[in-house]
Amino acid sequence: METREVITRYYELANAGDWDTWCDLFAPDQIMDEQLAGHVEGRETLRGMMKGFPETYASFANRPVHIVVEGEQAAVVSHISAVTSSGASIEAGVCNYFVVTDGLITYMSNFHDSVPFAPILGK
Repeated sequence: METREVITRYYELANAGDWDTWCDLFAPDQIMDEQLAGHVEGRETLRGMMKGFPETYASFANRPVHIVVEGEQAAVVSHISAVTSSGASIEAGVCNYFVVTDGLITYMSNFHDSVPFAPILGK
């Protein structure tokens, strides 16, 4: 898959809640700098983390607003609308940066306001 196809699929799978297939978009040795979860290395580590996602969120949507792709790099401005399993609403703007090599995400980082996520962070 080309970079844009990988990025499009990333959001399609996230919005479908298909986290196992979503993890398959990442390289086995992927590196992610996730604002809430911290530094994550390895696809299987990521897969283990995502197993708890359905218990955290009753609903989750991350809708792209603007996508920029240049070669193996992409930046996406998106908006998250979610409801936690306890019923708290989350609305947050996000910016994700991706590096896609040979059709797999090798690096990803995200940037957003963490305050809307207080209900899941126990703050």
